[in-house]
Amino acid sequence: MLAAHRAGLIVALLPQLWRQAELTAALNRTGARAIVTTSKIDGVIHADIAMNAAAEAFSIRHVCGFGEDLPEGMVSLDQAIKNASTTERTVVQDGRKAALISFDVTADGLRAVPRTHLNLIAGGLAVFLESRVPQGSRLMSAFAPSSFAGVTSSLLLWLLSGGTLALHHPFDGEALERQINDYGCDALVAPAPMALRLTDADIGARLPSLRHVIGLWRMPEQVASSAQWTAEQARFTDVYLFGEAGLFAARRSADGTPVPIMPGPHGAPRDVPGTSIAGETLLTPKGTLALRGPMVTVAAYAPPPPPDSLIAPSPPDYADTGYSARLDRSTGAICITAPPSGIVAVGGYRFLSQDLQEWAKRLGQGALLTALPDRLCGYRLAGRAQDNARGREALNQLGLNPLMAEAFRDRTIVG
Repeated sequence: MLAAHRAGLIVALLPQLWRQAELTAALNRTGARAIVTTSKIDGVIHADIAMNAAAEAFSIRHVCGFGEDLPEGMVSLDQAIKNASTTERTVVQDGRKAALISFDVTADGLRAVPRTHLNLIAGGLAVFLESRVPQGSRLMSAFAPSSFAGVTSSLLLWLLSGGTLALHHPFDGEALERQINDYGCDALVAPAPMALRLTDADIGARLPSLRHVIGLWRMPEQVASSAQWTAEQARFTDVYLFGEAGLFAARRSADGTPVPIMPGPHGAPRDVPGTSIAGETLLTPKGTLALRGPMVTVAAYAPPPPPDSLIAPSPPDYADTGYSARLDRSTGAICITAPPSGIVAVGGYRFLSQDLQEWAKRLGQGALLTALPDRLCGYRLAGRAQDNARGREALNQLGLNPLMAEAFRDRTIVG
C-alpha cells in the first residue's frame, strides 16, 4: 500500500474472504487497472481467484502476485523485487487526491467509498490522539487492514507514532500473547470483544509491557452493555465502527466503564477543551445515527434521487450510518440501539439479508440458510440441506466466500 501511494496510485481494499462474484463486482465498480494478491492464504489459492476475476473485469491490465506456483500470465512481484527495477517516474503528491477505496454494503447495495490522504490522516488522528499512544510505541495490530478502520488503526497509527508495527493474523490468544512479549509491545489493537477477554487473565504478570489497548467495535450498539475494563496497568479505548462510513474513539473512564457519547462535534482527545474537531455525531429525522467531519465521505452515502422527480433534492451534508439511535432523557447522551435494518454482519463481512433467501433458493427444495444473532460476531450463519456437501459445493460454484459455504458444515454430536 505504501509503495502504491508512493507511485501516485489509488489502492482499493479487497477483503480476504471475497471470492469471484464479489471481486468482479468491486473491480468493475472502481475500474481497477491492476490486482495484487498472493499465491495462497490458509490453503486457498487466491492467485486463481484473482485471475478468474480479472477475466471478467475488462479494465484489468495487470495481475501481480507474491509467492510460488503463480499461474501463467501473472507477474511475480518476488522476482520484481529480486531483479531491482530501474524504472523511475516523477509523481506530484497531493493529499487532496483519492488515495484509498473501501467497500461498504447499505440498504441500496454495494457502495465504493473513496478517501483522500487527508481523510485517512483524519481517521488515524482520531484514534491516535484519543488513545494517547505515545511516540515511538511498539504497536501490535490484530485487526485485518482490509477496511478503513483496519488501515487507520494499524498503518496510520504506526505512521503517526513513528514506532514499530507488528501484525497478528489470524487471531489466536496464545500466539498473540507470545508475540506481544517477544516484541515488547506497549499498545494493542484488536476486535473489542476479544480484547476485553484480557481482563480474565493477570495481564500485569503475563503482558508486563502493555500500556494501551484499543478495542474496535464492529457492533457499536454493544459498547454500552460491554464488560468493565479492570486492568489497571493499561487504559482501554473504545473505537466505534460504522461500516465504512466512519468511526470515532472514546477512551474509557478511570473505572473502566464506557464514557457517554454526546451529540455534536467532538475533539481528539474528546475530554480536552479546545482540541481540533475530529468529527460530529447527530441524529437524523429517521432516528438513525449520522456522521460528518474530516474523515467522512458524505457523497459516497448520498441517497439515490427519486425516480419520478425531474429535480433531485439537495443531498444531506452527513452520512447516515443506518444504526438506530436515540437520546438518553436523563443525560442527553446518544444511545445506539440496533444495527442497520436489512443488513447482516458476520464479523467484518456485510451483506443484504435478502441475499440469503436468493442463495437458499438455488440449493434445492428443503434447504434453509439463515443468520442467527451472535454476541461476538454480530451474526453467525447456519444452513440445513438434504446433502450438506452438495450445498457447500453449490455455494462455491456461485462464487460465494467460505462463510456462506461453511454454513452447511457437518455437525457431529459427540456424547
